[in-house]
Amino acid sequence: MTQHIGVLTSGGDCPGLNAAIRGLGKVAREHYGMRVMGFLNGFRGLAQDQTVELDGAKLSGILTDGGTILGTSRDKPHRMSIGGKELDMTDAIIATYHRHHLDALVCMGGGGTQKNALRLAEAGLNVVTLPKTIDNDIALTDRTFGFDTALQIATEAIDRLHSTATSHERIIVVEVMGHRAGWLAVAAGIAGGADVILLPEIPYDVEKIASAIRRRTQSGKRFSIVVVAEGAMSMDDARLVQGLVQVRDAADTKPRRIEAKDKLRKFHDAHVGHTIGLTRALEQLTGQESRLTILGHLQRGGTPSAADRVFATWLGTECAAALDEKQYGVMLALQGTTLKRVPLAEVAGRIRQVPLDHPLIISGRRVGTAFGD
Repeated sequence: MTQHIGVLTSGGDCPGLNAAIRGLGKVAREHYGMRVMGFLNGFRGLAQDQTVELDGAKLSGILTDGGTILGTSRDKPHRMSIGGKELDMTDAIIATYHRHHLDALVCMGGGGTQKNALRLAEAGLNVVTLPKTIDNDIALTDRTFGFDTALQIATEAIDRLHSTATSHERIIVVEVMGHRAGWLAVAAGIAGGADVILLPEIPYDVEKIASAIRRRTQSGKRFSIVVVAEGAMSMDDARLVQGLVQVRDAADTKPRRIEAKDKLRKFHDAHVGHTIGLTRALEQLTGQESRLTILGHLQRGGTPSAADRVFATWLGTECAAALDEKQYGVMLALQGTTLKRVPLAEVAGRIRQVPLDHPLIISGRRVGTAFGD
């Protein structure tokens, strides 16, 4: 019998999503005889039954397009704003799934999507996921699609900023994405020849950063490039966050746990734009004019790189094979040079951070890059 497959994209937009949709859709339809239906705007479209048939015409010509033809959102199945109220839409999602006689649902997204997909799997739906994020921080996969494109964009920006830094003898601070992991910052920093790279995994001391820059100045180098992941933080802030996390996890009552979570949320809200303060501090400590560039959503937009198109297509086609074999509750992951089907339960809720002994960090230190520690 014909299998009916649902597909959605969730979380932030990302280069390669359309390539993955195309790879999955073409192979599912043309090789396995499946019917493929897309849900618009992530889990919200699944809850509200917003659909589009992913036929040949819809899949044609989208390989090179950025973004996602299905649209996306950050809505969670169990906590969705509907009519000004926050509601659990899990039952509505299950009803939509059965209304369309779906045999499986494919969710393409980052860490949040993996957790939400697992919730639906635990509620009884057949789910398969693909790892999408420019942050490259999903557990059990060596790579996520979108990362390579973002890396190219960030590296090109650093290359361009070198000329203005040199001309004006400035410190240029470049903020790249990476809230929980510094893969993009360390790779772009190494590729762009950054003098300082700051990661969420390595809390920094601003005095040590300033000292590294002053040493460059004393050696006759009149400019410096500082690449900062958005989630990087000072040693003092890291200790504060660690303390709040310990309180939250060890709280013996619900009010204490809620209080710790609220303080964590307020800290992270206030931490947005922290590179503004860092840039000012470096200017004061070094006496050297400093400027900040925040790349922001530039890193997520535009045409996907060739590598991301190839990888996303590979993931999509392998996903279709997993669906044909009725292997559910898994995420397609790259491990070494092979795509593996790893249990979704082992992925959800975990973060893949940059190990402190990773070759990129070791190489950076060897060529004289400072990491703020």
